[in-house]
Amino acid sequence: MKRLKSPGGGLITINAHEIEKSMKARPHVVVVGAGATIAAIPHGDKNGKKASVMQGFIDSLGLRHLLNGISLRTTSDNIEDIYSELAASGEHDAVVQELENAIREYFSELEIPVELTVYDFLVLGLTKKDLIASFNWDPLLYQAWSRSHRITSNLPQIVFLHGCVALGICKKDKRVGPICHRCEVCGEPFEQSKLLFPIREKNYQDDMYIQNAWKRLDSKLRRAYMFTIFGYSAPKTDQAALDLLKNSWGPNTDRKLEEIEIIDIKPEEELENTWSDFVFSHHFKTTDNLFDSSIGRYPQRSCEATFERLMNAEFLDAEKGFNIGMSIEEVKAKLSPLIEDEERNEGDVLHNPYI
Repeated sequence: MKRLKSPGGGLITINAHEIEKSMKARPHVVVVGAGATIAAIPHGDKNGKKASVMQGFIDSLGLRHLLNGISLRTTSDNIEDIYSELAASGEHDAVVQELENAIREYFSELEIPVELTVYDFLVLGLTKKDLIASFNWDPLLYQAWSRSHRITSNLPQIVFLHGCVALGICKKDKRVGPICHRCEVCGEPFEQSKLLFPIREKNYQDDMYIQNAWKRLDSKLRRAYMFTIFGYSAPKTDQAALDLLKNSWGPNTDRKLEEIEIIDIKPEEELENTWSDFVFSHHFKTTDNLFDSSIGRYPQRSCEATFERLMNAEFLDAEKGFNIGMSIEEVKAKLSPLIEDEERNEGDVLHNPYI
């Protein structure tokens, strides 16, 4: 038992078990960027189509001819910089529209491979208390989340902060679903959801779905025990997004117990500089792949395992997690006892097989 001061100045008694239960039950929030999609299909999608990074995107889509005769101030080859300048000028609306159509068509054609991908392991490594927020337009995360229901319904929430080609909306009834489906209320086909394209001055309030996605992220991130950034480079065209993330996470001095993980191939020093405003002291870890992260090593118990390691000084067995190339049958066998434990648990601390 511990005695702490209450907001009113009096002493209150807190049970150590209740503290542990509360901390372990907090969300794990994951933000994913283009690097996560590239990691999910390193050899191409189901049909061999590669994910494209923003750098060189114009040329990879064969759209360089659209820029003929246009004098750009930017020397960047990044479509975010090029698009942002074109859109801001107000003089090249036809080119901007062609770029938007090409982007939507390109990403709409991506299909997740038959074998399990990094996105499958990411989704299955978390639970319903957690949330994945994607900055990507492609449908791969949504496809992985959809087929993961074959294993369990105890899956994280997913939201798309810049929209997603896989999702449609009904503005009338405020419903969201797969673009190929109909609204469950009025029965009308869903409209294609909006994609938020890369301009410097983004407005996250204009679109119903995107506004709600940011609200859900804000709610989860404020309460999160763990925050993972996977393949998101925090580009300069996303300053508004970074400001919102900072506001939700709060000052790093208020996050003395929380943990941040970065999954990225960039050097650790560069990543630490990028995310320094979020990190308190040494509560920071980088890895270049999902399988060496807390989600990969301790699937469905990332917060529980991290609390055991840092607060209870327990040694953990990192060999019991996910491995590259695991089949769906192997994943089912690994997760079944964890899923069963959570289904019969009545809100107490969950079983942790990683100690």
